[in-house]
Amino acid sequence: MLELFNDILWGYVLIAMLIAVGIGFTAASRFVQFRYFGRMFRIFGAGQMFRRDKHGHLSSFQALLLSVAGRVGGGNIAGVAVAITLGGPGAIFWMWVVGLMGMATSFLECTLSQAYKRAEPDGTYRGGPAYYISRGLGQKWNWLAVVYSILLLVTFGFGFTALQSYSVATSFEDAFDIPVFYTGIALAIIVGAIIFGGVKRIARTAEVLVPVMAFGYLAIAVVVLAMNIEQVPTMLALIVKSAFGLEPAVGGGIGAAILMGVKRGLFSNEAGLGSAPNVAAVAYVPHPVNQGGVQALSVFIDTLVLCTCTALIILLGTAYDPAQGTDIGGVALTQASLATHIGEWGREFVSVALMLFGFSTILYNYYLGENSLNFFSEGNHMLFNAFRIAVIVLCGWGATTDLSTVFGFADVTMGLLALANLLALIMLMGPGLRILRDFDDQVEAGIQRPVFDAANFADLNIDATAWKIEPEDRQRIDRFVAESVATTR
Repeated sequence: MLELFNDILWGYVLIAMLIAVGIGFTAASRFVQFRYFGRMFRIFGAGQMFRRDKHGHLSSFQALLLSVAGRVGGGNIAGVAVAITLGGPGAIFWMWVVGLMGMATSFLECTLSQAYKRAEPDGTYRGGPAYYISRGLGQKWNWLAVVYSILLLVTFGFGFTALQSYSVATSFEDAFDIPVFYTGIALAIIVGAIIFGGVKRIARTAEVLVPVMAFGYLAIAVVVLAMNIEQVPTMLALIVKSAFGLEPAVGGGIGAAILMGVKRGLFSNEAGLGSAPNVAAVAYVPHPVNQGGVQALSVFIDTLVLCTCTALIILLGTAYDPAQGTDIGGVALTQASLATHIGEWGREFVSVALMLFGFSTILYNYYLGENSLNFFSEGNHMLFNAFRIAVIVLCGWGATTDLSTVFGFADVTMGLLALANLLALIMLMGPGLRILRDFDDQVEAGIQRPVFDAANFADLNIDATAWKIEPEDRQRIDRFVAESVATTR
């Protein structure tokens, strides 16, 4: 029954919902993920990424790295291998499609999360799908916000924390013969030391860890591509042709390729799940669209860059044959494939990369769980500490337990999580487009750094205290308006 429900949810319902939101917002926003693609990168160099206000909020850059820490994980190493094994090389093409649509979906959900964030008494912010559902859709939809928060806690706070610990421990055992028990204990101790420091300590850890793991993995992928540069166009062509059944490839045909591409693509980049908006909301930015663009970029990094690197490592190696398949699956296939390129130390490299990816994802999952608890019980430190202890225990338990059944259950809860969030995004697409138009209008008027004025959106039930305009921004806008009026006269 679990498998049947999973197939219906992922094979029909979520595909339709993802298409509706991804393509719908792409068209309505005039292809915002492509229009603002250059701007996404310019934000890195404009000083906005590292800007903090007097309360010491997380910067947009820290929120980006924290969300990348969650997006970039086992899905980029093991998930891609599973997609190729079960769906053939064509599954990667559909992962790309999900990624491109996901950029628009993530743009929308993270923009809404910023707009509807709530200012806390200590000067920090809280936000996410539960908040934009309750504030944006009104009291009658509070039940959906509650359901979403429960699913978020169960899926990320508990389920995925154990699964990541299991993946890291089994990979280390395979590569270094280290018993899973010792890996689990080490994970529990290190994770505990970080999460008891709160989201700011998690963000500081991500600032160091994410660039190291992402650029390290990308560097080894570039080496492999350089070694096989003549075959890269052939493999890319194989991916595209297999996606439409034009190449004989093991994996179950077009249907399996689409299903695995959508499922693994969403699992990898999480666009539409509503997980990243929980982190995006805590950043200090002058306009919600700023963080929407930054989070769309994180989907691009995850799916279009890192997942493609893993796919090419596998397809360019000899451990997997597109015509005959392989008996190796999951992370072991990625390890075996990299070993065919650079020798046996490639297995150890994948294990270390998976450990770093998994570790950063555990920290990210913890924050999502904490944010869901905060929705029910604001600022309850006793409850937060109990949850922290539970996460530490899960790190140790998950590393030493066969979690095959948990994988199936997590797929179901993740699907329901996406369903709840996508339903909310469809109903809130109007406000999302209105906020985007406000940003567009300011850019077209010549304002280089648009600012969000909550007074112009009083009907949207936005927390105005979370959008206090800095005096220098207000002076700059007033000066610009005055100059524009004078020029017109």
